[in-house]
Amino acid sequence: MFLKRILNTEIFLSQRVFSRANSSWDVVTGVCVERLPVVTPPLNEIQKKYKEFLWTVEVENSLKSDHELRHENDKKQAEILKRESAEVDLDAVSKITAQDFEDSATEEFAQFKFASIETEADKKGDKSTHDRCLQRHLILVTEQKLGSDVKNILPHGQWKEGETLRQTAERVLQEKCGPGLKVDFLSNAPCGFYKYKYPTAVEGKIGAKVFFYYANYKGGDVNFKAKSNWLTRKEMTEVLPDRYNKAIREFLIEETY
Repeated sequence: MFLKRILNTEIFLSQRVFSRANSSWDVVTGVCVERLPVVTPPLNEIQKKYKEFLWTVEVENSLKSDHELRHENDKKQAEILKRESAEVDLDAVSKITAQDFEDSATEEFAQFKFASIETEADKKGDKSTHDRCLQRHLILVTEQKLGSDVKNILPHGQWKEGETLRQTAERVLQEKCGPGLKVDFLSNAPCGFYKYKYPTAVEGKIGAKVFFYYANYKGGDVNFKAKSNWLTRKEMTEVLPDRYNKAIREFLIEETY
């Protein structure tokens, strides 16, 4: 019932938008596809302090682990063995002590090497793949023709009669990027808005009203025919038009470093 209400609200919103737009404005949807970080980003100072605080609270309130209890028992057994007159049950004495286990684990960890977070795409400076900048958020940007100009913008296309905005967004993404790209749309309603006027006279048209939809990248690749790049927040600022980039940044979560 709740999802049905959301869908009905989105359809109502679409109808209101289209009725107000009339024929003077083109109604367009843009899809913001974001690949979330694959590797945990480094913590900033506030996050580090909070992590240390949680660790302190955890240690103060925690009970002793099995390893700690085993370590204490090993110490007791060692003290008994020092007394020559004491009777000791050798079967009860640990053959591998807790300290032996710690030393073995420390040695094994010292030999372990973490995999590099720098990919081949990072080394080559290849921005056409999502397999780069594993600690950063990446946004899919495509090269599209707007009038006589070619711009780097989000995948976008015009609304068609009978579609909801969500349906337009899904169709546009498949048309621009191919069926191989798998994403998860998070809402039936737009998350952002942008409006611009056409630079040259277009018969009966003032400009376009763009309604942005947000989707998380799930898998697959963009069609090889589409000229696209996966950009960081900073790279978006360098490539996208200023007002357009500002409209997108308003609904994106800022990175913490």
